[in-house]
Amino acid sequence: MQNRKLGNTDMLVSPWALGANVFGWTADEATSFQLLDRYVAAGGNFIDTADVYSVWAPGHKGGESEEIIGKWMKARGNRKQLIIATKVGMEMAPGKKGLAPAYIRQGLDDSLKRLQTDYIDLYQSHEDDPKTPFAESLATYAEAIAAGKVRAIGASNYSAERLEQALEVSKTQSLPAYQSLQPLYNLYDRAAYEEKLEPVCVRHGLSVLSYFSLARGFLTGKYRSEADLAKSPRGGGIKQYLNERGMRILDALAAVAKRHQSTPARVALAWVMARPSITSAIASASTLAQFEDLSAATQLRLDAAAIEELNRASA
Repeated sequence: MQNRKLGNTDMLVSPWALGANVFGWTADEATSFQLLDRYVAAGGNFIDTADVYSVWAPGHKGGESEEIIGKWMKARGNRKQLIIATKVGMEMAPGKKGLAPAYIRQGLDDSLKRLQTDYIDLYQSHEDDPKTPFAESLATYAEAIAAGKVRAIGASNYSAERLEQALEVSKTQSLPAYQSLQPLYNLYDRAAYEEKLEPVCVRHGLSVLSYFSLARGFLTGKYRSEADLAKSPRGGGIKQYLNERGMRILDALAAVAKRHQSTPARVALAWVMARPSITSAIASASTLAQFEDLSAATQLRLDAAAIEELNRASA
């Protein structure tokens, strides 16, 4: 994998970030260790998680993903070779959310403990918190950076307007600035990012780390009817894509994949990674077979005709 610069930092990250939202959920600890081992062996260095993963699963309280990554890093002794990204701000339990200073401080210490590390490479605001002034959150991040607990900060799920405002506060008040944005972006979900967020990120030199790069698995091509949704615990989130446009995209992916002797999943991921403004496409795998499919996407170079065909189908 050809690593890419993360924002205005000295960090270099893989073009495919391994999404860790499945660790401890649809991938048990042993499988998660295997996936992490394969990712590093394939040349990857960028792992994306969050404190809230996987609070939605029955019997979970959040932090399960971070705990698995922490155990794995300790067992392998490879912390310094990795770029670890995690997040704070989404609801962990009733009343436990947001970007207020005290909450960030506690969330950061909890994440460090679960990850069994003394620093986080990229600490991200998981979602906007309109109740907390930007300056308060950013000043708290400044403390964490000064203490060596955080190397850089990023934002996730921000609107273009709010991201621009946060960056302006950083500039005028000499506070740390977000170096990355994590938006929903894939071959189906294009408009929100391309129309408003992309220009802001390009103008300010932010790295863009797309999540749901395979549209929750829809772009793999294995979901073509409501009957297919039972194939995965994540199937419920895919129903929104089962429409005429969705089928048109799947047909184009299948055609391009056939010409490249590839698969729809690889093509869909390669399409995201080929967009100039995207630094890293986040995608997760629950099995080794899924992993090998995604890993091959990093070697797939789509020609201009293929990209244009996919752009037309998803317009």
